[in-house]
Amino acid sequence: MIKNFQNIQKDPANRAFLFGDGVWVSFYIRNNELILAEECYFYLMASMRKLRLNIPQSYTLEFFKQLFQEEVIDKGTKNAIVRFFAYRGSNGLNLAKNEVEYYFEAEEAEDVLASAKDYEMDLIKEINVNTNLLSNIHVHSPENIYAGIYASENDLDDVILLNPDKRIARTSQGNILLLTDNTLRVPKHTEGAYISPLLESFVTFLDKKGLALLEEAEIIAFETQKADEVLMISEMSGIHHVTKIRNKEFSKTKFANLLEEWQNSFS
Repeated sequence: MIKNFQNIQKDPANRAFLFGDGVWVSFYIRNNELILAEECYFYLMASMRKLRLNIPQSYTLEFFKQLFQEEVIDKGTKNAIVRFFAYRGSNGLNLAKNEVEYYFEAEEAEDVLASAKDYEMDLIKEINVNTNLLSNIHVHSPENIYAGIYASENDLDDVILLNPDKRIARTSQGNILLLTDNTLRVPKHTEGAYISPLLESFVTFLDKKGLALLEEAEIIAFETQKADEVLMISEMSGIHHVTKIRNKEFSKTKFANLLEEWQNSFS
């Protein structure tokens, strides 16, 4: 079930609708508590600055804690991914000074830190994603739309997108993680991967606990076929074991154990 909320909307033909002039960031509610609040908040602020949005002075961490407490938690939602969209209003001629408006939706989940649906994937080569300043944040992306439709038409859950150098950037929904023996490899941000507070929390925990050897790398497409296990972490849809890429099937035992250790650290 998805619940949505927005502040005052003055013009239905707004810049979010017309131009996708805004940025998405997710917050996470787990057991009636907003978790990773600081990490998600600072990611939102950084994303808004990259898009040159006029950040309201009221957008403090306390503002968001109170907003989600009153509109989501207090209304009975115990576990959810809250997708928050900040966009430029249409209330002026100087875009840099236009007021920011927002919309958010809360999709209930059993546990935002647990794996959801298992995914089957493939590579898509006819489009790629860039590696510029905006490539690492969730802004309007026709590549994601095209890739999502391609996945649906081919009975896939998601597809892996490459950058112009034909290396793995990300999927249409999030970031991909490859586990081989005890080494966990993730694409660098400079490769086109999303910045992800959820992923950062997971891999930082594993690294500090010595549970895996973390390697941010330039990864060619073929390396997915050599991995023992594959995980996809999405700010928008959560965590998914990847059980099949092309003709290779993957187990999920190691990642399941690592995810459990990470979940327990929040208790």
